[in-house]
Amino acid sequence: MWENEGRVVRLEANHRSVVTGVIWTVIFSGMSFYWAMGGQLGLKSLGGSIYEMSQNPDPSFVRIVWLTGFVKLLGIPLLLGLYVKWKKPIAAKAFYYVTKAAGICIFLYGFLNFITIALSALGILDFDLEASATFWRLVFWEPFWMIGGMFYFFAVKRGNTA
Repeated sequence: MWENEGRVVRLEANHRSVVTGVIWTVIFSGMSFYWAMGGQLGLKSLGGSIYEMSQNPDPSFVRIVWLTGFVKLLGIPLLLGLYVKWKKPIAAKAFYYVTKAAGICIFLYGFLNFITIALSALGILDFDLEASATFWRLVFWEPFWMIGGMFYFFAVKRGNTA
């Protein structure tokens, strides 16, 4: 699957997942940039300390929000790298495994948050989240993470030689 034998190694990208993954990444990072510029729409749905810090943000908090936006943008070259015809099998392997791992991590982040927030809503765990934030986290934010993880995970099918 990964042997080179003088041929170019190409990953078989799932075009629909790559495109939706890039769109998801732009939206996801765009929210961070919007909030870093002082935007308030949607912040209350996050709840907890993030919402509280955003009401009177410290300059270091704003820098962190800007930084998270730029870090999120790193997903775009990762996804677009799946279209490159690599001369070295190691590069193709790296993009394959890093994209799969990113998808798994993004999905698990949303899934585990979903579970813990649901347990909090059921009174099993004690979180300091308002009812509206709990609702939005369970209905929008955590599923949003899980969907993004699926886009990344399914963006690449397998290695191939061309």
